[in-house]
Amino acid sequence: MQTAEMRCKLPVSALAERCDPRMFSFHTTKELTDRTQGMIGQERAVKAMEMGLDIQDENYHMFLTGASGLGKTTYARRKATEAAEKRQVPADWIYTYSFEDPRRPKVMSIPAGMAEPFAKDIKELIEDLQEEIASTLRSKSFERKKVSMAEKHEKVINEHWEKLEEEAAAKGFALEKTEEDIVAVPLKEDGEAHSDESYNELSKSRQDYIMEESQTITRQVNDFLRQQQVAKRILRRQLREADEQMVQTSIQGFISTLKDEYVNEGLHKFLSDMEKDVIQHWQEFLPAKETQEGRPAVSGFSFCRYEINILVNNSGNSGAPVVYESHPTYVNLFGKVEIGRNGGSPTDFSHIRGGALHRANGGFLILHAAELMSHPFAWKALKRAMRLGHIRLETPYEDSDIFASTYLEPEPVPFQAKVLLVGTNALYQKLQKEDETFRKLFKVKVDFTTTMERTKENIWQYATFLACFCDNKRLRPLTSEAVARLIDYSTREAGHQRKLSVKFHEVTSLLIEADYWAGQKQSAIIEQEHVHAALKETNYRSAQPEAAIHEAIEDGTINIATSGEKIGQINALVVAHTGDYSFGYPTRVTARTYAGSGGIVNIDRESQLTGAFHTKGLHTLTSYLQAEFASDRPLPLAASITFEQSYHLVDGDSASSTELYALLSSLAEVPLRQDIAVTGAVNQFGDVQAIGEVNEKIEGFYYVCKKQGLTKTQGVIIPTQNIKHLMLRNEIRRAVEAGDFHIWAVNTVKEGMEILMSEHAGEVGENGFYASNTVYGNVQQRLMEMAEKHQE
Repeated sequence: MQTAEMRCKLPVSALAERCDPRMFSFHTTKELTDRTQGMIGQERAVKAMEMGLDIQDENYHMFLTGASGLGKTTYARRKATEAAEKRQVPADWIYTYSFEDPRRPKVMSIPAGMAEPFAKDIKELIEDLQEEIASTLRSKSFERKKVSMAEKHEKVINEHWEKLEEEAAAKGFALEKTEEDIVAVPLKEDGEAHSDESYNELSKSRQDYIMEESQTITRQVNDFLRQQQVAKRILRRQLREADEQMVQTSIQGFISTLKDEYVNEGLHKFLSDMEKDVIQHWQEFLPAKETQEGRPAVSGFSFCRYEINILVNNSGNSGAPVVYESHPTYVNLFGKVEIGRNGGSPTDFSHIRGGALHRANGGFLILHAAELMSHPFAWKALKRAMRLGHIRLETPYEDSDIFASTYLEPEPVPFQAKVLLVGTNALYQKLQKEDETFRKLFKVKVDFTTTMERTKENIWQYATFLACFCDNKRLRPLTSEAVARLIDYSTREAGHQRKLSVKFHEVTSLLIEADYWAGQKQSAIIEQEHVHAALKETNYRSAQPEAAIHEAIEDGTINIATSGEKIGQINALVVAHTGDYSFGYPTRVTARTYAGSGGIVNIDRESQLTGAFHTKGLHTLTSYLQAEFASDRPLPLAASITFEQSYHLVDGDSASSTELYALLSSLAEVPLRQDIAVTGAVNQFGDVQAIGEVNEKIEGFYYVCKKQGLTKTQGVIIPTQNIKHLMLRNEIRRAVEAGDFHIWAVNTVKEGMEILMSEHAGEVGENGFYASNTVYGNVQQRLMEMAEKHQE
């Protein structure tokens, strides 16, 4: 009968899936003529992307989810650009001065490409008007017209005055002008003014007459003065109206020309409002020394009020915009109102600056979700803009670079764009669960996978991708052998013999370094040896922690035995992660068993050095032992188990089978082989289950054995389900092929026991007992003895 050790041993062919370079019809990738660059291995995501880009509904925004390094952002930008090219160029957006309420600047959309020339023409118009108005108002004909108007006014006033003087003279009075007033002076018969003496000599009746007539004349004089003031106001108004009429006549041609050139209702309205304002403020267009009566300019007046603030300029664009904002703060998304240097001076519409939402209007906006979530005000404002359909400039007090402006309330800009968020699946699930608005707005999930099937077609697509990458980065072409090795590397990164990793940045990083090593060897092409050199050097740069552990094992600081046998002691395998590098190494697990009822005590757990998954695995062991050996009575067992010399958190259940072997060895008092390391989870029925990072674990034990000396008996026991995940390095495969190292794959704990103990595990008989000459028979007998002692 074949032993479990022989039956479960894996052949070298099972240890990796190698890509045969002979499948390629090229010598180097330079010969590949197909340079199409589709999204490889992401059929589900591609279909979702196409649908999301085509649907125009305002609630069908997109969330691209998946692991980092899959090219989600690059793909989103490329596909959005392709979709944008099929769309019309959206309108330009401008802000203009509000002549009705300067605090509320007006926003306007005008045809694409119109904003820039219109703004330029307005600037030129202002200069032209300054010159034209000054020239018109200085013209001799207009000056003569105003002089004539003033003379007519003066003539009427003089006539009224002369008439008043005649009437006063007829009554014996003369009108005398003083600095402050006009006085009616009574006259003697000789025409001279009365002195006090002469006046006193007059009769009482004459004095009364003079007094009465003086009052009458004074009233007439006052009426004249009032009429004179009214007449002056009328003259000023007439002169002003004449000025305004003259200004209007002089600028109408300029305004009409622009209206004819820019056929747009909004611009026509602005030009009409501007015309009225220019006429109203025509004096501001004169040089300071020529302003009427030397008056200063109107406070706060600036010619900037007529200029155009271009918020979005789509001139020169083809298709809709695609905007990628890598730093989505509120300011970068929504823009801001710039303020004076002193931090508190009033501002105006010309200081409004647009953000990514304005630039993306009518097109596509791509953002990283995690970055966006780190700016809560920006995220809330974005959702509000998407929901309400307009961009309103607000005051995000949490943003220190924004002044809490109270001066402007710009009109909101209508907003219509497709928003693409790029993030992790965990963030997507969180938002789906907690954010109702997110659920309503982002209805298209574009889910990117990390692997694809390792088919012949996909391998060829991979080769084409590598060829394109070499072209784009100006790298040397790859030989077919080098491509095959990169395919194998991709398979290892995928963690499955029938898969390829689509984390292309991992492969392309290796490719760039392989090109470097080809250059070091002065090679015109990248060969297989250059890929190996790149991988070796990449690992070497990051392997300092691994080297330190190997050194500690080699000098005995960490106790690891790779030969001999020991009861209750076994080599488990763990994996350490150092950011960009992972490596496996063995760690000793020991178990002690006693009579009692305390159950299994995990020393690491009691020391708070284990996680929840490891605790779950420990409970599974207890359940297995109870069901297998004490299904009809309490388990009479007290046991302790620990990872020796482990001072870091232990989590996961991949060592649960290892711990079970140690417990069974202690109970059966049968030693375990120390030249074998074990990995694998176990369920309540004793089935060994798959674990992660199987390659790193095997290689970790192999290198320790190699340091201590290969004995041709050493090896690793893994779950059968992990065979398909094997992509071991060439050195390990060669060692297995030479018989220097071995790998066994087991389905059950019993198979593993037979390999580790070189004894039959045993089968339960009809009487419910195992044979006494088996491992499980020894365990059962030991537990019965413990039960008896416990009862005593």
